Amino acid sequence: MRLFTFWAAHAHELLTLFERHLLLVGLSTLVAIAVGLPAGIAASRRPRAGRVILGVANAAQTIPSLALLGFLLPLPFVGGVGSRVAIAALILYALLPIVRGTVAGLASVDRGVVAAGVAMGMTSRQLLWMVELPLALPSIVAGIRVAAVIGVGTATVAAAVGAGGLGEYIFRGLSMVDSTVILAGAVPAAALALAADGLLAAAERALRPARRGAAPRLAQGALAVTVIAILIVAAIGLRSSSSAIVVGSKNFTEQVILGELIAQTLERHQLTVTRKLNLGGTFICDHALRSGDIDVYPEYTGTALTAIFHATVPREEVMDATRARYADVGVTVLPPLGFDNTFAILVRRADAERFGLKTIGDLRKVAAQWQPGFGFEFIERNDGYRGLTAAYDLSFGKEPRAMDLSLMYRALANGDVDVIAGDATSALITSFDLVRLEDDRHYFPPYDAVAVARTSTLLRLPAVRRALEELSGKVSVAEMQAMNHAVDVDHKDVSDVVRAFLQRLR
Repeated sequence: MRLFTFWAAHAHELLTLFERHLLLVGLSTLVAIAVGLPAGIAASRRPRAGRVILGVANAAQTIPSLALLGFLLPLPFVGGVGSRVAIAALILYALLPIVRGTVAGLASVDRGVVAAGVAMGMTSRQLLWMVELPLALPSIVAGIRVAAVIGVGTATVAAAVGAGGLGEYIFRGLSMVDSTVILAGAVPAAALALAADGLLAAAERALRPARRGAAPRLAQGALAVTVIAILIVAAIGLRSSSSAIVVGSKNFTEQVILGELIAQTLERHQLTVTRKLNLGGTFICDHALRSGDIDVYPEYTGTALTAIFHATVPREEVMDATRARYADVGVTVLPPLGFDNTFAILVRRADAERFGLKTIGDLRKVAAQWQPGFGFEFIERNDGYRGLTAAYDLSFGKEPRAMDLSLMYRALANGDVDVIAGDATSALITSFDLVRLEDDRHYFPPYDAVAVARTSTLLRLPAVRRALEELSGKVSVAEMQAMNHAVDVDHKDVSDVVRAFLQRLR
């Protein structure tokens, strides 16, 4: 029941995400057909070249989807945050079944039929187009069917790089640990996959030799209608986003809330906004900002200085140093939003009382027996795990368990890990009865929340700066914790929570 209520409340957004998902799968499949069909023909004609073609297609298929998106992200032309990189990845995944289907179909053509064509004086090209490809068509359609179903599933992962689609609900639900939001994206994606499989299976059966007639013409007509529909959706999407301000965010609750806060603030000033929230970690967002794939996103000064610019300065100089380094790369740091979300080293309350843990340094008493658990970024960052253990002379007996930020608090509460690095403003600290240890050596720098925007965008649209400056100092620690609680614990919709906060500011 909650699922249908969610769909009803987000009908327009659901339709938009569904259209984007269909666009990603449709365009990538069409391009894969245009590339894979000739490649399959070449592979069937030249076995030596065919082994190379199938080997390359096989290799692309073995790369995990997130890893492939990461490899493609920095590349020119196809890289960057958004639809380009997602479509490129989906094309690579779709090639193998289409090439294999083409090769298998051509190999299955009766050699006697080909010999009869040769005896009639048909050229190689005439044989291919008039005899072999028509007979191989069912196998080719079967390959396209597999490619389309793979594409529908893989496209959900593309939401991690700002490509949109139904995967946005899945990632949003994971960050909120909300099964309803996960199902809101997963169920339509599954339905789309089943529909694509069913329609192409019907086309495949219709093209079998015993059932031919008007079926080929019907299949061609259906394909033409599909192509036209996809191109219309693409044109509408490009037209609607060409002049919009693109707002991004990282992939955890507070960042999604802040991204939505920025977006709604801009919209209140009559500015057109495109949201690319839940993009991924710090480095994906920074890359997207510098490359122009997004115009603005929320960041934290300590994160920017240590993780992005690899710099260390006294605590009182962090803000000025962050502004200066961003200015060097064409990015402007807007005034602080009003709260500092530093890392919080957390343990269970029972353990804190049992072992007398009050500061991070006290972890030396138990580190040898404890299992730490940290986010992927924290393990790699300069201001993360290695620096923390060196600063406090900690030696854990087990390697840290890497996990998604949204899962760490629950893992700690359930006893799967013994200590984590969370966010100081997280509502889950009190919900799971966790205790924050004091950073008595002041290892972590200030992490003031700020909006960072492309300077070129602010010069082109001065209203963007004016709108975002209105948020200066308006988001207190208490307000941020309350919004995090509303989303993470009460499972309220992010846009509704932000809208209520902005109404309170009036």
